[in-house]
Amino acid sequence: MTITRQDAWTQDEDVLLAEVVLRHIREGGTQLSAFEEVGKALSRTAAACGFRWNSCVRKQYQSGIELAKKQRKQLRKKIGVHAATLPNSVKTLSEDRNDNLTLEDVICFLEKLKDTTSDKVDHDEKSQLYEEIDQLKCEIEKLQNENESLKKQLELTEGDYKALIEIMERARKMVVLQEDERSKNVKFQMETNGNLERMEK
Repeated sequence: MTITRQDAWTQDEDVLLAEVVLRHIREGGTQLSAFEEVGKALSRTAAACGFRWNSCVRKQYQSGIELAKKQRKQLRKKIGVHAATLPNSVKTLSEDRNDNLTLEDVICFLEKLKDTTSDKVDHDEKSQLYEEIDQLKCEIEKLQNENESLKKQLELTEGDYKALIEIMERARKMVVLQEDERSKNVKFQMETNGNLERMEK
């Protein structure tokens, strides 16, 4: 089991994160796969890399993101898969090829598009979410066990405290009773010179 880091991010790590994410954008990959790649390289979780990218690093690379998106678009045009997520992508494909599309061409294109993009994204996202759910379940179970342990410790402490109070109360009563007994056993007698003399019974 690898130990995940939780220390502060360095500038070099931010640069590596930006480079990998921009490369994935350029090549048509998902940000999730980029976060996983960076996570493995830096011994951090993919979720930590995603949080760092969205909260801090992304703002510094807006122009780089735009450039990477343009390069991705050009790459898709070269291989005939541009504007894949738009409803009119079939029309654009038809214009690029300059021929009449048949219904079979459209179906074939959509099946190919579905296989290459959405399935991979959905699968990656689902597996990431399942992994996070499993981690959260483990953490909840651990916290529940810790809670039960603390409850038992509290019950034992409360029992010990009550027993201690009872012992102290009994000890106080015994001291009072002993003082009462001593006072009953004491007798005073007058000496010949007029002084009181204490005598035990």
